[in-house]
Amino acid sequence: MGYIAPTSLDDALAVLAAGDVAIIAGGTDFFPTLGARAVHGDLLDLTCVAGLRGIERTDAGWRIGAATTWSDIVAAPLPPAFNVLKDAARQVGSVQIQNAGTVAGNICNASPAADGVPPLLALDAVVEIVSVRGRRKVSLAAFITGVRRVDLRQGEIVLAVHVPDISEDARGAFTKLGSRKYLVISIAMVAVILRLEDQIIVDIRVAVGSCSPVAQRLPALEASLLGSGRSALAAPGLVTAMHLAPLAPIDDVRGSGCYRREAVAELIQRALTEAEAHG
Repeated sequence: MGYIAPTSLDDALAVLAAGDVAIIAGGTDFFPTLGARAVHGDLLDLTCVAGLRGIERTDAGWRIGAATTWSDIVAAPLPPAFNVLKDAARQVGSVQIQNAGTVAGNICNASPAADGVPPLLALDAVVEIVSVRGRRKVSLAAFITGVRRVDLRQGEIVLAVHVPDISEDARGAFTKLGSRKYLVISIAMVAVILRLEDQIIVDIRVAVGSCSPVAQRLPALEASLLGSGRSALAAPGLVTAMHLAPLAPIDDVRGSGCYRREAVAELIQRALTEAEAHG
């Protein structure tokens, strides 16, 4: 096994194009999934590549470098809507994992329970991908294609995640259900973006994780609330079975599919209430 840690993007892409290597960044997902198996082949560590870590304002919104850590997200001065991502970042494992784990690693791992995915879906994130052939962008919703499957072709790496500009009046909230508060895989989780104008809902986004093979938005729920008055957020029976129809929660050791479906309705209500309280 060889360990390669290039400092330039060109060198990293050249290594990737030349042979079969495993890509790592923080390694917080890669090594646990090995179990008792040994590492075969070379490891390409991207954490030293210049320009791959950091958050910056752009003309179109915000750019989050692929190697940006969850601790970087928590510490960054970002608009209030990004609290949905900051709240999730604080619940990614322990502080030590937050210091090492990266945003791109979380989405590329493509776990149904990846804490970073619902908030980024709610923020309309776009993934920027690069190889020696050039660059391309794809929405996060299209990038994750299934359990542990992403739209990365041979020789490609994630360069950054882009979040379109969002109003300073928008507020974000993240709620997560687990067997304990920290160091736990989600049973269900919800990310919400909410914006009110003259007591009217003018922007509403709801994304759910751990309740389907890929985290997803709930367009029917969003459409039912958009344009409604603020009081609609506290209406009894706010979340209906129709709203949750896109989900496909499974039975596993953490909870049954039926339990997840009931729990996620409550989590949505809590997230909306939290976002409204800051609106």
